[in-house]
Amino acid sequence: ELRTSGYAGAVITDVCLCEYTDHGHCGILDRDGSVQNDASLERLAETAVSHARAGADVVAPSAMMDGQVAAIREALDAAGFHDVAILAYSAKYASAYYGPFRDAAGGAPQFGDRRSHQSDPGDARDAMRENAADVAEGADLLMVKPGLAYLDIVRRTREAFPHHPLAAYNVSGEYSMVKAAAERGWLDERAVVLETLLAFRRAGADLVITYHALDAARWLTT
Repeated sequence: ELRTSGYAGAVITDVCLCEYTDHGHCGILDRDGSVQNDASLERLAETAVSHARAGADVVAPSAMMDGQVAAIREALDAAGFHDVAILAYSAKYASAYYGPFRDAAGGAPQFGDRRSHQSDPGDARDAMRENAADVAEGADLLMVKPGLAYLDIVRRTREAFPHHPLAAYNVSGEYSMVKAAAERGWLDERAVVLETLLAFRRAGADLVITYHALDAARWLTT
C-alpha cells in the first residue's frame, strides 16, 4: 500500500550529497574522480533517516544512484519510519535547464558533469527503465525532472504507472525564461504560468513542483 494518502501539506525534503561536498557531485568519489555508487548509498540512506527524524513526511532522493530507493526504504523501515514516503526522482535528465538553480546554490560540479548517472535527454526508454526500477524498490511517488521540456515523459510515465502519484518538476531554467520574458513585456506572465501548470496536469502530473507556486496560488484564489 502506498504511503501517499495524506501528502497534501506534507514536508518533503531533498536527499542528495552535492550540497555537502567540495566537488559538487551527488555521491562519494573514487580517487579517479568517478562516483562510487554503492558507497554513496550508505550515506544517502543515513541522510534520509536524519530527515525523517527531523520531521520529514516524504523524502525525495535526487542523487540518481542505482539502488538508492531500496537502500533508503530499508534504512527508514529499520529506524521505525515505516510511514515516511519516498518521492523518487525516477526520470531525472542531465539537463541544461538546471543552470539558474546551480548558480544560485553554488551546486554545480567543480569538474566533469552528472551524465554518468542522470538520463540522456534524447533517451525516453531509459526513463521508463528508471521508473520501473524505482517502483520495484518501493517508491511511493514518481517524478519527472525537468517537467516542461519533458512533457512526453510525463505522459509516458502516467500511462505506464497509473497507480503511482506523479510529480513534474518545473525547474529553474523553465521558470527563469518566463520571468525574463515577462520583465521585458514579451508575454503575459500570469496567463503563461497558469497555462504551463495546466499543461503539466493535462500530461498526467498529480503534483507540480514549481518556483511559480506562491504567485500561482495567489492568482488562483483572487
